[in-house]
Amino acid sequence: MEDTATITKSQLAKLQRLLQYLNDYSKFYQRLFLENNIDISTISSLSDLGQIPFTTKDDLAKYNDDFLCVDKNQIADFVATSGTLSEPVTFYLTAKDIDRLAENEAQALKCAGGSADDIYQLMTTIDKRFMAGLAYQLGISKMGAGIVRTGPGAPYLQWESIQRFSPTILIAIPSFIPKLIDYAIEHNIDYKSTSIKSIVCIGEPIRNQDFTPNELGKRILSQWDVNLYSTYASTEMGAAFTECTEGTGGHLNPDLLVLEVVDDKGKGVGNGEVGEVVVSTLGVEGMPLLRYKTGDLCHVYYDQCGCGRDTTRLGPVVGRKQQMIKFMGTTLFPPAIFDVLDMMSEIDLYQVEISKNEFGNDHITVVLPNSLDNTTFNKKIKDLYKAKLRVTPDIRFIDEATLNQQVFKQEKRKPEKLVYV
Repeated sequence: MEDTATITKSQLAKLQRLLQYLNDYSKFYQRLFLENNIDISTISSLSDLGQIPFTTKDDLAKYNDDFLCVDKNQIADFVATSGTLSEPVTFYLTAKDIDRLAENEAQALKCAGGSADDIYQLMTTIDKRFMAGLAYQLGISKMGAGIVRTGPGAPYLQWESIQRFSPTILIAIPSFIPKLIDYAIEHNIDYKSTSIKSIVCIGEPIRNQDFTPNELGKRILSQWDVNLYSTYASTEMGAAFTECTEGTGGHLNPDLLVLEVVDDKGKGVGNGEVGEVVVSTLGVEGMPLLRYKTGDLCHVYYDQCGCGRDTTRLGPVVGRKQQMIKFMGTTLFPPAIFDVLDMMSEIDLYQVEISKNEFGNDHITVVLPNSLDNTTFNKKIKDLYKAKLRVTPDIRFIDEATLNQQVFKQEKRKPEKLVYV
């Protein structure tokens, strides 16, 4: 394993190549350098990056094609961001970028204890312009491991595939796993004796900030003796932070990203502190990014991991800056609201609505299936919210089929657990 000095030296060389490449081919960064009188030749250390303004999601949306560094006839794959908080943004991948994506995921899955001897069951879409699904398939193939592409949902197909092909690792959105277990129990499937040893969890946190399992993680582990691995990734970075067997944060792949974690003033935060994740993408040919603010808030760890790696680690996402909620004098992020719901075994389907009241203040409504609407349950959930968050959102009950359609929209790649109304 490389030490910190070696990693830093390698990253600096790649960063300088990125700066020159952007200066030569990116219309957006050519303007940025010119308008801010930036001489890229003066960037002689990673700390010198502070001389360059951040790139934001608004920049990417407004000047989308100005980030493209190659002719469109060189694009091999067209993808888009999920559009959770705004309109999706186009991302273009060259053949070289696809190879980079495969290498990223192969290394990430190895970090999570995988090897060529494993068979992965991919329980996420690889269509719908979804970069991550493509990355998983490419990475598994590059590892030399086997893959069963079941896609999302369909509990019968998932269990039939597990019994037929004996996969060892699942790649899944973790909130689906309790439903999978419930289906197994209902249909007398001996899920505890199957071939599954690990689950690589995507899209949702399974740990608290101290790395202990959160309520969703506890719910899974209390029923199934498997290893859970957390991941953090985005279309924009084209790379993943993935946990090792220590389970104390997702590891940076320093060959693919320069990572900064900054406070509200843009200054780097210290070990164990929380800040906004900022990335510069290394080795990207189609749409490289420099000092891109993801909007995600994470704790960062620079100390050596128990696994022996010296690479920087990120803790679970605390929340997105744009999703900070101020409700009845309390500041919240959606994961805290979800965590209470995940504590309750009665709940396996929900949606959280964020709206503005007549005074322009944030208002929270939790939408649940009407089968749960009774006096005992209402008191239990309200008491739990008051104890955990000190505030109680409104609770609304609707038909379960309608709620299921709202959460699992055909046109969406992920369950829509949070909506702004």
